[in-house]
Amino acid sequence: MPDWTNALERAQAYSPFLSRAMDRLPAITALLAAGDGDGALAAAALAGEDAPDLGAALRRRRLATALALGVGDLAGAFALPRVVGELTALADRSLDAAIRHAIVSRAPDSEPAGFVALALGKQGAGELNYSSDIDPILLFDPLTMPRRPRDDPGEAAQRYAREIVRLLTHVDAEGYVFRVDLRLRPASEVSPLAIPIEAALTHYESSALAWERAAFIRARAASGDIALGEEFLAQIRPFVWRKSLDFGAIAEIGRLTRRIRAEHGKVTAVGPGFDVKRARGGIREIEFFAQGHQLIHGGRNPALRQKGTRAALDALAAAGLIDSQDALHLGQAYDRLRQIEHRLQMVADLQTHTLPRDMAAIDKVARLDGLPDGAALISEIEAITAMVGMRYDALIAASAPPSIAPVKADAPVDAPSGFALEADLAALGFADPAGLAARIDGWRGGTMRALRSEAALAALDAILPQLLAALAKAPEPDKALTRWERLIASLSSAVNLFRLLEARPGLLDVLARILSLAPPLADELARRADLLDALIDASAFALPGDVDALIAEFSQSEAGDDYQRILDHVRRKVGERRFALGVQLIEGVHDPLAIARGLAHVAQAAMVVLARATVAEFASVHGRIAGSELLILGLGRLGGEALSHASDLDIVYLFTGDYAAESDGRRPLGATLYYNRLAQRISAALSVPTAEGALYEVDTRLRPQGTQGPLAVSLESFALYQREQAWVWEHMALCRARPLFGSPEACAALGQIITQVLTAPPPLTLIDDILAMRQRMAEHKQPRGSLDVKLMRGGLVDVEFLIHALQLRHGIALTPRLDEALDELIAAGHLPVAMAAAHGVLARLLIASRLLAPDGVVPGDAACAALAKACGLGDWQAVMTALADARATVALAWRAMFGETLEI
Repeated sequence: MPDWTNALERAQAYSPFLSRAMDRLPAITALLAAGDGDGALAAAALAGEDAPDLGAALRRRRLATALALGVGDLAGAFALPRVVGELTALADRSLDAAIRHAIVSRAPDSEPAGFVALALGKQGAGELNYSSDIDPILLFDPLTMPRRPRDDPGEAAQRYAREIVRLLTHVDAEGYVFRVDLRLRPASEVSPLAIPIEAALTHYESSALAWERAAFIRARAASGDIALGEEFLAQIRPFVWRKSLDFGAIAEIGRLTRRIRAEHGKVTAVGPGFDVKRARGGIREIEFFAQGHQLIHGGRNPALRQKGTRAALDALAAAGLIDSQDALHLGQAYDRLRQIEHRLQMVADLQTHTLPRDMAAIDKVARLDGLPDGAALISEIEAITAMVGMRYDALIAASAPPSIAPVKADAPVDAPSGFALEADLAALGFADPAGLAARIDGWRGGTMRALRSEAALAALDAILPQLLAALAKAPEPDKALTRWERLIASLSSAVNLFRLLEARPGLLDVLARILSLAPPLADELARRADLLDALIDASAFALPGDVDALIAEFSQSEAGDDYQRILDHVRRKVGERRFALGVQLIEGVHDPLAIARGLAHVAQAAMVVLARATVAEFASVHGRIAGSELLILGLGRLGGEALSHASDLDIVYLFTGDYAAESDGRRPLGATLYYNRLAQRISAALSVPTAEGALYEVDTRLRPQGTQGPLAVSLESFALYQREQAWVWEHMALCRARPLFGSPEACAALGQIITQVLTAPPPLTLIDDILAMRQRMAEHKQPRGSLDVKLMRGGLVDVEFLIHALQLRHGIALTPRLDEALDELIAAGHLPVAMAAAHGVLARLLIASRLLAPDGVVPGDAACAALAKACGLGDWQAVMTALADARATVALAWRAMFGETLEI
């Protein structure tokens, strides 16, 4: 239970500031004595209503609030979150009132738009100190900020800024409102007090310093034109939250920590003069602990972008990035150190973080807190800071200055310390160590833009021995080395990549295998080196979840993101998922058939998220059509849940409702035109490259009447076409059709149409039509090589033709997944049991060869071994034997079904 009497007695005895406030505010003191803390806060909010001017009113309000919160805190009635939250709200309101007053005083009858205060530091986080300054950045829009007609916008903004600072910082007998520190603004030593929005954007996009990123973790539009501030923060989000993992953030924070400890940690033993904020194990290090992890991972995980320290620690623990016990203990330590900091500040309303210089004064602080004496307080601080310091030191240990000195681009080329380049290259087994040493010298010669800075060369030196060892162990070292050089040459900056590999050296071996074995993955890395980031997660080698889980993952863009950012976000997520699945494939972690299903699930989830976003974007202009909706039908490998890394997406767009209806937007369209344009937009969302790269190739040629027909047709037209006009090959394609987007009711209706079409009596020419079509395909689409298991006779196309012919002839096994359809046809006695194994061999080889032998030609020995492992076979001879057996099985089934002998 709160002890209000004891709290008032301690405040009177040990806090001169609170004692004077009680004397000046007897009404609020009486409420506190009666145990009415909420009533005291409510009265404080109304203080100053009879003041002669705004400044006096704000000063009285601040003093009353400080009294109510201080005694409520000492009494145990107000927990720390309530105290700091109320102080932050007071600062926001005071700053807002000052902005409004400054503008309206100069431009009466105007709305105070176009001028915003961004709160940084503890105000931004909602954690303001008991006696703290505030660190706003004042921004203005010259086009919308009110001013007198003859005032220059810049001069008017500076006038407003000076008045705001004067109102809040003026000190008289009634105290002050808040100390204001504007030094966090861009280039504060030379810039004006208020910065134009565009100038601030230019600064943060081009010349901001590392510490400014950390500062903006907690930035918030607090006062003034909030919408303007939120728009600005959204625009600089890529500066704060980098899309790639940034292990350099820890190094930057480590350097800053060492400087702070050197400047403010001169008193290292807890005792008189000890700084509870900036000394080892203090408040700042807990904040840095959270912010360091946020800067590394927050670009990839929006859930980590918490402004408050406790919330950030909890989010990091929930994401598995820090131990839950670390989060708990650091959070508890943070709260207690903040309480002690408040006690220090309550004594005289000073912004102090250090214990007094004599034990008598420390005793008073301790007794104000409710402890028996200063020794008890010191003992508690010792235990807390030792625990925090130990955890924080472990975090920044890797950021200590490297033993390898940075190498200047024009300096003599030396290998890293302890690494005699040519001799060690020979020891690693490279065939031409002298030639390779010369190539490495060339990396430093300035021809690669990613290696022109001292920071890049130092970061490369830090990983070079381990990198070369990994490349030497790679299945094909020469290929790996060449592709490594191509990767670095494609980057504008390689520092983040090098720091990632330094922080996670286990990735080096994986990277070397990718570069050796999988040209498509190596090419993807050259376009997006940050794809390696996805491999450090604990789930990197787990298969994706179901489609709904992936939809939720791909939908986690920032609130308020525009359409383009949603497109970019989905491209990043899909790229990471596809790359991780590719690595799982070449590492032999999962069955290629499971990889193929994972790729299909990723594609469907991306389609759903992008279709939803596109529908919403389109409807904002053209409205919606009542009783009508879009459907997307997946066919081919997408419909059959068997995508490879090289697959395009075969889709058909349909719509329900009356084709003669019209949309209800400000630019209405008829239904047919509406859905055709919408379909074009969705295809573009799926296929057009953005700053984040391409996504998929989209093939819509399987729609009714092919390229001669409209892109989207009504469900009724589709049903009529399939019943009366479709060719046999179109019904074969329909055997692998699966509704992917639309309401459950509409998808069910589409599924019923497909079932009705496929179970209708087949034409008498069914078999002849199928054989003629396969013959034309064989004539016009030849296998590219001896591993083109799709087009070779006795390969996957022949398996598909067998299955589809039986599906259409008998109207059974109507599932879009070939393996499931095959099992049903075998069970019904239409195909031999051996066909299941034959299909498995061919399908696995196809999925794996798309990465390991993308040209369809037998690759090198290492890639052959990886193909064998991926397919669950012992060696390459076993692969060749299994392939021959599978083709023979398919040829026998083909002869039994069609009476033809295949040349295999």
